[in-house]
Amino acid sequence: MSGPACCSNPPALNPASGSGHVEKLAGLDSYVTGSPDSKLAVLLIADIFGYEAPLLRKLADKVAAAGFFVVVPDFFYGDAFPGDAGPVGNSSALPIWLKTHLPIKASEAAKPLLEALKSKGVSAIGAVGFCWGAKAAVEVAKYDDLLHAAVLCHPSFVTVDDFKAVKVPISVLGAEIDPISPPDVVKQFEEVLTERPEIKSHVKIFPKVQHGWTVRYNAEDEAAVKCAEEAHQDILDWFFSHVK
Repeated sequence: MSGPACCSNPPALNPASGSGHVEKLAGLDSYVTGSPDSKLAVLLIADIFGYEAPLLRKLADKVAAAGFFVVVPDFFYGDAFPGDAGPVGNSSALPIWLKTHLPIKASEAAKPLLEALKSKGVSAIGAVGFCWGAKAAVEVAKYDDLLHAAVLCHPSFVTVDDFKAVKVPISVLGAEIDPISPPDVVKQFEEVLTERPEIKSHVKIFPKVQHGWTVRYNAEDEAAVKCAEEAHQDILDWFFSHVK
């Protein structure tokens, strides 16, 4: 499921943002940050606004500072959803855009990228997906030969059946105010995972926050920043535990 919430608070895209740089990995332009000598890597899969979002790259830099080599691929091949359509975004154009930008395509493109990282000596990889990117992340999480752990933040398009198929430790961070994956749906995800004790899992619903709060928050709103940073720490803690 998707809707106007996916388009709210669009970022001002900036290809020069972040302390890392862009390079080609497995044929994909990718923002990379952190030590390329690290044996631990994290894949960040963007929401519909793509890999040039400054707050997304800021999080990538934060994860890199914790010791991971971080890759944020451009799974939209230069055609991310426009991020300059005002505070509520151009939600009427979203269904048309989505027809040619399917998360499953990103998950397929991620596989050779993950193989490329392994060929460079990376021994463990985590993936975190945001909104649209969460669906791509959960698809990759169905292959334990590619991934060691996954985090889904305010997921879109993710279904209960997805959690019946995941094979790696998975964390779901949901928002209390989210028409895309409302708390009752997130609790259904949790119920499925509870029935699969062999898969380590963590499910958390953040109160008083909206869909997109982890990477599309108002940096001048102290409360919003605090909630986002709490989620960021949860992401890091999950990878500290399972990507090692």
